Formats: sequence, C-alpha cells, structure tokens
Amino acid sequence: MVFVAENSGSDAASKEGAAVEWEDRLDDWELELELAAQLEGSAWVTLERAAAETGASRAALRTWYRSGQIPSRLVEGPHGPQRLVPLAMVADRAEASPRLRRTAERRLAEQAELEILRHRIDQLELRLAALEQRRPPA
Repeated sequence: MVFVAENSGSDAASKEGAAVEWEDRLDDWELELELAAQLEGSAWVTLERAAAETGASRAALRTWYRSGQIPSRLVEGPHGPQRLVPLAMVADRAEASPRLRRTAERRLAEQAELEILRHRIDQLELRLAALEQRRPPA
C-alpha cells in the first residue's frame, strides 16, 4: 500500500510538470501567432523570409544590418528575440549586389537551358513516334 501512495504522489508531480510544459508550449504558440499577425501585410519580415525571397544569405543580411546598409529591429518571437528587416530594402540591396546578380543570372540561364532540353526531348519523341508509324508491321 505504501508503494501505491508513493507512486501516485510521483504521478501527481509528473502530471503537474506535464501541465506546466503544455502551458509553456501554449504560451510559445500564442507568441508565434501574435508575431505572425503583426508581420502580416507588414514590410518587415524575418531574416529567414528575407533570405528566401531575395536569395541573399542570412550572413549577408547580418552584414548589411550591422554595417547600417539596411535597418533592422528586434521583436519578441516564440523562442526569444527575433530580428526583422524591411523586405523592400533587402530586395533593393540584393539587386545591387554583383554576386547575387550573377547567381540569379546563372539560375535563369540554367532554367533556360533546361527548357531548351525539354523542347528537344519533345521534338525527338515526336520524330520517334512518326518513324514508328512509318515502319511496316512485322
């Protein structure tokens, strides 16, 4: 019987710990939702989103805001402070970067080459189908 009492006491403590953990997770989630609501339609975006939309690396973004080339601000995020930057200014700065311009041009060239190759494959498939139709049945 004593064993059961000790076990239920530790169960109560573990349940209480689990409840606190869930409350912390819910608080984090609420903060994340509030941040998303604040950023919706805003010109300020997270470094991750700015990097994804402009092709600039996070390291480049950090260099740019540390050197004063773009503004930034810190807001409370779900996992602590989060850095935001204005997307339009990041895009302008990225466009002015020769390295990023070359990368974008290379991507466009690769996409164009891929389209040319797809077109060639389509043409070859059509020629093959025409040749197969001309061949007399065996």
